[in-house]
Amino acid sequence: MSTRTESVGTPAGEARITWHPAPAGRARLVLALGHGAGGGVEARDLQALAAALPALGVTVALVEQPWRVAGKKVAAAPKVLDAGWRALWPALTEPGLPVVAGGRSAGARVACRTAADLGAAGVLALAFPLHPPGRPEKSRAQELLGAGRPALVVQGGRDAFGRPEEFPERGARAGSYELVEVEFGDHGFAVPKKTGPTQEEALEMITGAVAEWLGRLAV
Repeated sequence: MSTRTESVGTPAGEARITWHPAPAGRARLVLALGHGAGGGVEARDLQALAAALPALGVTVALVEQPWRVAGKKVAAAPKVLDAGWRALWPALTEPGLPVVAGGRSAGARVACRTAADLGAAGVLALAFPLHPPGRPEKSRAQELLGAGRPALVVQGGRDAFGRPEEFPERGARAGSYELVEVEFGDHGFAVPKKTGPTQEEALEMITGAVAEWLGRLAV
C-alpha cells in the first residue's frame, strides 16, 4: 500500500501525519508513533515498524510534531508537545479504528501523559527516557506508571537514558506494563558490529515483539 501525508493544524502550528495503511479490509487498529526530541520519523525503529506492521493489519501513523515540521532544531516544551498530540488525535481516530498511542523517547513520554484522557487502546514506549543520562535520581517513571493503559516498553540493553534493569518493578501495584530488552541496543537501538545481534536482527526483534503484543491487546 502506498503512503499518504496529511497536514493537521494544532495550537502549536502545523503537524504532519504520514500514513502507512494496512490493506483494505484488513486494518484492525492504528498505531500512532511520535518521534524523539533529537530526530524525526526517520528513526530506524519507527521506519521498521511502519514497514512491517501494515501487512499484519496495523495501520501505522508516523506523527511529526509542529516544531519538527517548522524545521526547528530544539523540541518544544512538554506542555506544547502534549497540546500538539491532543490536537492530532481526531485525525488519528478518523479511520474509525482503535488507536494505540506510542512513540520513541520524548514521543513515548507524550503518549504516556495523554493516553488515558484520549482513550488510547494502549501505549507503546520505544526507548523510554527513564532519566537523563547519568542522572538516575531524575526519574520519569511516574509518567509510564501513570499511563493508565496497557503498555509495552522496548528498551535497549545499554540505553544511557535508562537500562532495562533500572525500570520499576512491574505488576498491579507498580503499574501495568511489559518490557522487552533489545540486547546491546543504545537509545537509538543501534547495536555494536562485533557483539550480539546484527542491526537487522535487532530491528526484527523490535517489530516482532510489538506485533506479538499488539496481537494480544484487547481492542
